[in-house]
Amino acid sequence: MAEEAGFVGLGVMGHAMAGNLARHYHVTGYDVNEARFQGLPGVAKADSLSGLARRCTVVCLSLPDAKIVEEVATALARDLKPGSLVIDLSTSLPAVSRRIAAHLAEARIEFADAPVSGGEGGAKSATLAIMVGAGKATFERCRPVLSAIGKTVTRVGDVGAGGVTKLVNNMIVASTFAVIAEGFALARKNGVDAGALHEAIREGWAGSKVLDVSASAMIAEDYTPGGTINMMEKDLGYARSLAADSHVPIPMTAAAHEVFVAGQAAGNGALSQPAIIHLWRERGGDS
Repeated sequence: MAEEAGFVGLGVMGHAMAGNLARHYHVTGYDVNEARFQGLPGVAKADSLSGLARRCTVVCLSLPDAKIVEEVATALARDLKPGSLVIDLSTSLPAVSRRIAAHLAEARIEFADAPVSGGEGGAKSATLAIMVGAGKATFERCRPVLSAIGKTVTRVGDVGAGGVTKLVNNMIVASTFAVIAEGFALARKNGVDAGALHEAIREGWAGSKVLDVSASAMIAEDYTPGGTINMMEKDLGYARSLAADSHVPIPMTAAAHEVFVAGQAAGNGALSQPAIIHLWRERGGDS
């Protein structure tokens, strides 16, 4: 209990992670939407970022995009004490993470990029996979904090490596969502029941968590987010930006990105990722 923990960003993922962290640490939270404190009795409410920073020695961030992450980290640096630690759990750009780390280091503040995978369910059950970019000593300091919110905590390299790993994770996940959607649409068009299809292939090589989540959503016609089409489109855009900077071709990811852009254009951006199946159903004449 030595660390005084702060948590900035109490959306779907952050709300659950902050609640789990509060089982092990004194936690102070901050969010621009105060309604998000509902259901978090163990999390004290800070009135401002500066108030949170003055109170805490380690601060976790769970924010929607790289620009906001950098703005918040820069603001925190003005009031955090030397020796403090900032852990970014968001999906961000590796170059932004490295820039934040350099800025915080000038104030003798440690930084780790530690994006998570496992969705809302993993956040609630504290079974997230967490991929950490940090120096070895910083990682060891992070480990007990991250173990309070995740099941697998892996150092994948120095700052920025966590973000690279998460973008690769989402390249694989998004491409899988896309091919599952088109496969299930094709099966439905040809008279194969979605439940029977899922049952037939789930124990073969096509089996995966993404298949199970997609099939359940499509069968129930329930596209309540957790993760959303908007979020996945953003992450794939980051992956394409990283690939361009690295001069690495990623044509499968580019195709998947366009599918999620089309999902946004169809007005489904706020729905969960499996809702992209509507693109095929509508164009195949099967609504």
